[in-house]
Amino acid sequence: MEHDTQEPQWNNSDQNSFAYQSARDRWPIIITGCIDDLHKALSKAPSKEAETEGKALISQLAALKYELQHNRQLTPIPEDVHPDISRYNAELASRSPLHWHTAPWLFSECYLYRRLCSIFLLSTHWKSYDHFSALKTRTFRSSRLAVLELSSKYNAIVSQLRSPPADLASKSPEEKAEAEKLLFTEMCEISLWGNATDLSLLASATYVDIASLQGFEARKKAEKNILVNDVGKAYDVLAQARNRDPKGERRVDIVLDNSGFELFVDVVLAAYLLHAGLATVIVFHPKTMPWFVSDVVPRDFAGLFEALLSPGSFWGEASDEDVAAGKTVAALTEHEAREMKSLAEDWTQLYAEGKFVLRPHGFWTEGGSFWRLPAEQRELVADLKQADLVVFKGDLNYRKLTADAMWRPTTPFNQAIGPLGPGSGLR
Repeated sequence: MEHDTQEPQWNNSDQNSFAYQSARDRWPIIITGCIDDLHKALSKAPSKEAETEGKALISQLAALKYELQHNRQLTPIPEDVHPDISRYNAELASRSPLHWHTAPWLFSECYLYRRLCSIFLLSTHWKSYDHFSALKTRTFRSSRLAVLELSSKYNAIVSQLRSPPADLASKSPEEKAEAEKLLFTEMCEISLWGNATDLSLLASATYVDIASLQGFEARKKAEKNILVNDVGKAYDVLAQARNRDPKGERRVDIVLDNSGFELFVDVVLAAYLLHAGLATVIVFHPKTMPWFVSDVVPRDFAGLFEALLSPGSFWGEASDEDVAAGKTVAALTEHEAREMKSLAEDWTQLYAEGKFVLRPHGFWTEGGSFWRLPAEQRELVADLKQADLVVFKGDLNYRKLTADAMWRPTTPFNQAIGPLGPGSGLR
């Protein structure tokens, strides 16, 4: 807390904020979802003991929901296998008494998800159970069409990067650089928008066609929803690093947000950077435990690759829930399955070559902001400084970067991120 900004933070008591709605409406619904999915999982419990314990966990989840809905005081989190509990409880003690409906938004929301994790980590049979896994899987299944379309576009782009079209040779170095920069921008915006992306932006994804009037206008239309766009500066950083040392290591780090389709498009961007020669290694930073419902944990990577390597069973067959609801699922065509498998095999090779690196860290599930990073996590900061570019994805990372403070809208971003701004050594 001593390293945080002195600006007031968003609070669950502010009726005009999303925090107010979250504490009273969203969070109870999230806990209810955990209860429902655990109840379904009980039917597949490996033993009677596991089933009995699962029922007890449901009671604990229900009790947590009751605390939240009735604005009870936040209590110390029971010690489990992770060392962060002592820091959570120390901060809770220094802030006490805190109540659910009047607590600081960031700390209380992180506390909620840490309480949820602790319930399962302290169990005997459910330690490794991801209480958000079923929801993440259902959501990713619903992205079938978008995954199919983007897989096809990705494979076409990679093919062209490996064997550039003949007319590219006639282009000047400036024209080639501009075409590369435009394609880089398109790929970044796909990663930005996740499943809200208009995939038609890549309908003509060649070095030549990407700069066509139609593609240019489509991109400009989408850009109106972006408040600040420094993608061009990010490209310049990577291009300049390549020019300085074409054969040296050039690293891009991605501090991840959501699993499912967003993780899929993040890996699309990462693989594109490697194939385009704008990076030589991508370091992904997932969470160490189930977090904020859909955040990426290491097993989500394995699940993503498994789904893409066996798309017929993941997307082309009805799930248990589909069967129960009387829904039918259209099988994938051979072409569709081949497009997904081709992409997955490419990524598997990049991982085997050490070009994709997973680096989970406990700090990403701490209860405080990233203003604390330089003072409390010097090794992590030193590692991030090795990257030519660090990309923080999603609203939670944004909130933590800016200390979840009620900054005036005119506050410069490099001021709002405090010690991670100019002079920090991070890019």
